[in-house]
Amino acid sequence: MRKLFVVMGLLVLASMMLAACGAPAEPQTIVQTVVVAGTPEVQVVVATPEPEAKPAVLRVNTGAYPDVIDPQKSSFVNEIGHLKLIYTGLTALNEKLETVPGAAESWKFNDDATQLVFTLKKDLKYSDGSVLNAKRFEYAFMRNIDPATAGEYASITDEIVGAPEWRAADTTAADYDPEVFKAALGVKATHADGADCADYEDVACDTLTLTFSKPAPYFATIAGIWVGYPAKQENIEEGGDIWWTSSKYQIGNGPFIWKSVDPFVRSVFVPNPNYAGAAVPTYSIEYSYITDSAVAFEAYKNNEFDVVASVAEDLDAINADPDLAAQHMQWAGSCTIKIQFNLQPTWNGNPNPFADKKVREAFALAFNAEGWVKDVDGSLSSPTWTWIPPGYPGYDANSPIKYDVEAAKAALAAAGEEFNSAEKLNAMGLKMAFSDSARNRTRSEWLVANYKANLGVDIALDPVDPTTYTAIQKDPTTFPLLSRGGWCADYPDPQNWLSVYWRSDTTFASRPGYKNEEFDKLVNEADATVDPVKRLDLYKQAQQLLLADIPAAFGYNSLNHYLVKPWVKGIQTTPQDGMFPGDTAPWTISIDTSMIP
Repeated sequence: MRKLFVVMGLLVLASMMLAACGAPAEPQTIVQTVVVAGTPEVQVVVATPEPEAKPAVLRVNTGAYPDVIDPQKSSFVNEIGHLKLIYTGLTALNEKLETVPGAAESWKFNDDATQLVFTLKKDLKYSDGSVLNAKRFEYAFMRNIDPATAGEYASITDEIVGAPEWRAADTTAADYDPEVFKAALGVKATHADGADCADYEDVACDTLTLTFSKPAPYFATIAGIWVGYPAKQENIEEGGDIWWTSSKYQIGNGPFIWKSVDPFVRSVFVPNPNYAGAAVPTYSIEYSYITDSAVAFEAYKNNEFDVVASVAEDLDAINADPDLAAQHMQWAGSCTIKIQFNLQPTWNGNPNPFADKKVREAFALAFNAEGWVKDVDGSLSSPTWTWIPPGYPGYDANSPIKYDVEAAKAALAAAGEEFNSAEKLNAMGLKMAFSDSARNRTRSEWLVANYKANLGVDIALDPVDPTTYTAIQKDPTTFPLLSRGGWCADYPDPQNWLSVYWRSDTTFASRPGYKNEEFDKLVNEADATVDPVKRLDLYKQAQQLLLADIPAAFGYNSLNHYLVKPWVKGIQTTPQDGMFPGDTAPWTISIDTSMIP
């Protein structure tokens, strides 16, 4: 039997050019010298090579570029949507919104839920291959509490012993010493036997113990959100105040690596081979930041995006096209959107009308939530007059507010003397701020027209660029008089909706200026209650008190709605998906590149 041994091969002439990605491959002439039975022979072979494979990339338009992408400072959905690609907390949520292992393989409460011990998975690594140990998570929780960080979610870890005291400390005081507060803090990284950890390179440092000032039976879930993401201390310090703007410093342990960023244009994420979660993703992600949804829709139709959020203005076009209609995904969301009131005593140096409960009542009663859903959102949302949305623990449909124009007029007439008529409010020059885009302008115009028709009140539109709009909502001194905003669940527990958002000492309640001591008392008691039945009843009482206060006009609940190309496979949706369908469990997704035109 003759044996062939190839000793040389070369491509000639135009065959040296590779086939274009995805284009039919041209036949190539290969001249090769082979040895046949000990004798060299020249052979000419015509072969058709395999076409170059298309890269598996999920191209998503996310809208506005984030204001900040820092685990201990972020709070908005698009900020968190970036962070949860790069990092993973001690725990995570799966596609059923169950709390499952993240970086920790296990955790255990003591009998009264005042202490929680996490044991990390073995041999954890960052995306760059460096050691990830419990001391990194210790730093994350300490940084979240540290008043120097000024984190958006700093109060969410107030259950930890010493956390409220350090968070409220005056860092400018002559005797301020952060090391004293750190020593008193109920956050401790150790070896499994309790021995102290040496440093960030100590691979035996696998245990994190959190000690609470009161029972915190929900805290294993909180330990999985972004405030506990283990960004590297040395990267934060080297990068300074804007460290988070560079993919160089965003070295994480999540399912993806932030490979590159062109701010306000595009970010690229690639799979992290060191990811210790359910599975390493098989595709990359490109986030684009087009704020005009009409432009994004056209790009989607041109196959420039694989995922875009759908909007009411495009529904007719979507429903008229069988392909687009088949690509339109809709499912329950996790957000309550509200008409936000500034509740501070004064506004622009004058008495603030929305500090008067009767004015708030008038505006809440006058908001036509069903009309909004039908006329503006094209039924891509659902009306509500309560706070916690359907499908989440603590949902209560029993609200004292419904759409009622006559009752709204009566409430306004019963307001304080300086605010009790449309004429008096009009003389004040009311303004509604909004994130400036053509379609957001349309939405804001509908809102001011709604209040003009139902209350006779004139409201001027105040357009603000998207990034600035996010920033002014974070500062109590610039919080708009009227605006549209909301809250999306961080985790499925009423504590997240009530204690985290509306308790008076939280960042979120302090922005508009909400404060009710009886509400604070109820949620504090509920937070510390281990009995689940009693705990839910306390939260129910607190929510009813909140609804009676009318700190905002609770208007509508979100539905998730996206256009998704058919080659995006394996999506498992959850109400908490924030950037694209299935982003809570992105490892289940795959891209069938053979289907891409």
